[in-house]
Amino acid sequence: MRSRGSSNRLPNSGGFGFHSRISALVLSMFATMATIYVAARMWQDAESRVYLIQQLHTTTALGNSAISVDNKLKVEACREQEHKLSALEMDLSAAREEGFVSKERPENDSTRSKKRLLAVIGIITTFGRKKNRDAIRKAWMGSGAALRKLEEKGIVVRFVIGRSANRKDSLDREIDNEHRQTDDFIVLTQVEAPEESSNKIKFFFVHAVESWDAEFYVKVNDDVYVNIDTLGATLSAHSDKPRVYMGCMKSGQVFSEPTHKWYEPDWWKFGNAKSYFRHASGEIYALSRALAQFISINRSILRIYAHDDVSAGSWFIGLDVKHVDERKFCCSPSSTG
Repeated sequence: MRSRGSSNRLPNSGGFGFHSRISALVLSMFATMATIYVAARMWQDAESRVYLIQQLHTTTALGNSAISVDNKLKVEACREQEHKLSALEMDLSAAREEGFVSKERPENDSTRSKKRLLAVIGIITTFGRKKNRDAIRKAWMGSGAALRKLEEKGIVVRFVIGRSANRKDSLDREIDNEHRQTDDFIVLTQVEAPEESSNKIKFFFVHAVESWDAEFYVKVNDDVYVNIDTLGATLSAHSDKPRVYMGCMKSGQVFSEPTHKWYEPDWWKFGNAKSYFRHASGEIYALSRALAQFISINRSILRIYAHDDVSAGSWFIGLDVKHVDERKFCCSPSSTG
C-alpha cells in the first residue's frame, strides 16, 4: 500500500514542477512586454518633450509666447532698440573709416600736455607769389627765431599752399626749396587751382586742428597786413564763447551768368533775390576750436560753392554758432587791425 501510494505521489510532484516552469515563462514574457511598453512610452515622452521645447523656442523667437500685452510690447521695444544700436554701431564704424568721426587721440599725446595756443593763422598763397610771402615775412609774420618766438607767445603762422596738378614739376620744386629755407609752409595734397579754393580752405582747417591745439584758427589772404597784437586781443575777447565765427560779415550778390567773373553754378539755391546768406568776407576770418573740429570731422560731406568764403559760411548754417561781425576785420587787401 505504501509503495503504491508512494508511486502515485511521484507523478503529482512532477506535474507541479511542469506547471511552475510554465508560470515562470509566462511571467517572464509579461515582464518583458511590460519593460518594452514602458521603454517605448518613455522614448515617446522624450521625443514629445524635445518637440515641445523646439516649439517653445520657435514661438519665443517669433514673439508669440503667451505673455501679457504689456510685456510683449516691452520685448518688442527692446528688440527694436537692439537692432537700432547694432545699426548705429555699424554706421559709427563706417563713419570712422570715412573720416566723419574723429579718432580719439591717446591720453599721453604730447599736444595735450602743452599749453593751448591762442591761434593758428593760415596765410593762403599760391604759385608765383613769393614776393608777397617775403613781404609778409618782413612786415608782420617774421621768420626763423622771430617766428618761433611768436609761437612761444601762442600764435602759429604758416603759409598754406597745395600741389601742382603735374606733381613734382618746377612749381612744386620751387615751393619745396622755399620751404626748406624758411620752414613756414603747410603743403596740402590738394591740387593748387582757383576752382579748388574752397577745398583748399577746408583742408587747411582740417590740417591745422589736427596738428595744433588752439583756441582759434584764422584764414588770411597773402595780400593782407595783420597787426598781430590787435588780432590777439580781439580773439582773446571772445575766447570764452564755445562756437565763434568771426569776420567782416557781408551778403553779396549771386551771379547766375556763366560768363561773369564771380559766376555761381548753384545760383538757383539762393532764391529769387539772388543774394548770398550772411558770411565772413574772405580776406580774413577766424573760427573757434569747436568749429574747426566740426569741419575736420565732417570734411567728407561738407558742401562747397564757387567761393571759399561762401562755402565756409554755409558750413555753419543750422548750427548754434555765434556770428561776430568784427569791423576790425573789414579791410581792403592791404591791412587789418
